[in-house]
Amino acid sequence: MNKFMSVLEDILLPIADKLNNNRYLTALRNGFMVALPLIIFGSIFVVIANFPFLDQVLSPEAFEAYKAALDPASAATLSIMGLFVIIGIGYKMVEQRGGEAIYGGVVALSSFLVLTPQILEDTTGVIPTSALGAQGMFLGIFTAFISAELYHFFVRKNLTIKMPAGVPDAVSRSFSALIPITLTLTAFLIIRILFSFTSFETVQNFIYTLIQQPLTALGSGLPATIIAVLLIQVFWFFGLHGQIIINSVFDPIWYSLNDQNLAAFKAGEELPNIVTKQFIDTFIVGIGGSGMTLAVIIAIFVVTKSRQLRELGNLGGPAGIFNVNEPIIFGLPIIMNPLILIPWLLAPVVVAIVTYFAMDIGFAPKPAGLIVPWTTPALLSGYLATGNKIMGAVMQLINIGIVFVIWLPFLKLLDNQYYGEEQKAQKAE
Repeated sequence: MNKFMSVLEDILLPIADKLNNNRYLTALRNGFMVALPLIIFGSIFVVIANFPFLDQVLSPEAFEAYKAALDPASAATLSIMGLFVIIGIGYKMVEQRGGEAIYGGVVALSSFLVLTPQILEDTTGVIPTSALGAQGMFLGIFTAFISAELYHFFVRKNLTIKMPAGVPDAVSRSFSALIPITLTLTAFLIIRILFSFTSFETVQNFIYTLIQQPLTALGSGLPATIIAVLLIQVFWFFGLHGQIIINSVFDPIWYSLNDQNLAAFKAGEELPNIVTKQFIDTFIVGIGGSGMTLAVIIAIFVVTKSRQLRELGNLGGPAGIFNVNEPIIFGLPIIMNPLILIPWLLAPVVVAIVTYFAMDIGFAPKPAGLIVPWTTPALLSGYLATGNKIMGAVMQLINIGIVFVIWLPFLKLLDNQYYGEEQKAQKAE
């Protein structure tokens, strides 16, 4: 076991360290965090607009009027979430370099809009919201990275206008950004023109065909999901925040799949995807935190005798209800503890497989594309994430049971060890 852990440590820790400190992945992660409050706001109103039985209580006309009144909440947030992510990435990229971060955000947004065709059904000056949401996410991410780098490059080369002393600071900063922004946007205009002569016609078509579509298809499958879940657990075992590391890579894929489900849910159509952002966040991470440790807390109260473990349960229980599990991770401990390596790695993977097939056969509903805050307690989060369906909560309850059963023998082993040590200490007194 020690040799196996040493090999894992030597292989995975350098990879995790590079991922965690990569400035592009950091900016990507922080860019999504900028958009998160707006995404949650839109999701809340989609839930409110689709309360169960409302269509039976209200007349058809009243129900349609009710939904129409609430639709702008999601249209102004979820439907154009890509814009907020782009601004956030551009802002964070320039901020990391110590530059004027706000210009990083606006140049990223403007660069993306330069590349976006403004024609819809022979009407010019119109941008379809699909291009501004998760569908345009990959183009937006690449655009934000490149535009921020170009802007910073031109600033570093001192291609700026220096205003004389006495000019207001806001005016001076604005003129200082003029040439770097102009050069950056010109570069993207040239890219747009060049692509118009290719078979793809637009950069969107190029990114979607060669990058987004294959990656989305890969990320929606069970094998890639199992790998992602397993890596989250492995990184956490070595004391690294696995969720942050893996989300940095998979979030663009999961959010894109989420958006497809949301569009189908709002249209009353069959949901196309099982694996989405909420599949991971609600049915795996959202049951006590990474590793689904809410079931471990329950097991501590049910089967353990050790005073140390029971006090840990008292400490970690309230936080675990809201999916904060650092007391368990560091108090059990989970980090670098070979006694619990097997259940720590195995339980989330088994849950991912069971949940996937339960949704595939229709036993449990698929995630509806609604972003539920990660601190929402289990059962309630499952109900909300599936569009107010009780079987979403039932699936979470089943998952808790699965984790409980897998952890039980290992937790008993740990309990016997701690309890024996406590008994020896008591006799020594």
